[in-house]
Amino acid sequence: RTWTRIQPQAWHRNNSTAVQQTNNNPDKLYSQIDIELRAHEPAVLKSYSWFMNAAAKELDVNVIKSFAPEQNHKELKNLLRSAFVHKKHRVQYEFKTFYHFMSLKNLTGSTADTYLEYVQRNVPEGVHMKVSKTEIQRHQAHLKPPKSASS
Repeated sequence: RTWTRIQPQAWHRNNSTAVQQTNNNPDKLYSQIDIELRAHEPAVLKSYSWFMNAAAKELDVNVIKSFAPEQNHKELKNLLRSAFVHKKHRVQYEFKTFYHFMSLKNLTGSTADTYLEYVQRNVPEGVHMKVSKTEIQRHQAHLKPPKSASS
């Protein structure tokens, strides 16, 4: 038995009766893709956002906005210095979270998948990525325009 790859994500056995499948599904269209990045180190976030913009430029992806808000999110935690005793002695920890937002416009599904896979495979440690996609779809078959009132 030998295996050949005919289409992405589809593996078939080579037989004399094997039939190649064709993908008749049209490619998805996205009007906008929003990417939110979070990190605790601003230098890592700045470097990674530069990498994302450079990759988008190489793949001819239309970047509308790419910005980092100046204000970071701070969270303070007060904890006891020792585990069981000395309730008066406390330590205060501060967690800072830095953000970077990026918006991509008018992408096909294959371009979006290629770009996002490349970018997500290179995410540095300590960076969180959230992707929101807005897909363009046809109206459903049961939705029809109203009938004209000229009778």
